[in-house]
Amino acid sequence: MLMVGILLAGAVGYTQLPVSALPEVRLSDHSSNYLLSGASPDVMASAVTAPLERQFGQVPGLQQMTSTSSDGSSVITLQFNSV
Repeated sequence: MLMVGILLAGAVGYTQLPVSALPEVRLSDHSSNYLLSGASPDVMASAVTAPLERQFGQVPGLQQMTSTSSDGSSVITLQFNSV
């Protein structure tokens, strides 16, 4: 009987808990690293970075985009408008 009472009290208490809205989180910066083993900086820039930049350039709210290509690696950083 005691266990049923505790279970009912827990169920009633759970339904009475206030639900607060989760805050809206907006990330203003995003950085991505892309790897292609053995590729030169020129290959990374033309085969990896440039196509990704064209696609990322269409994302709404994009304020600034920077990229760096090196041996086998490319880093693209996107900066969005903060709300």
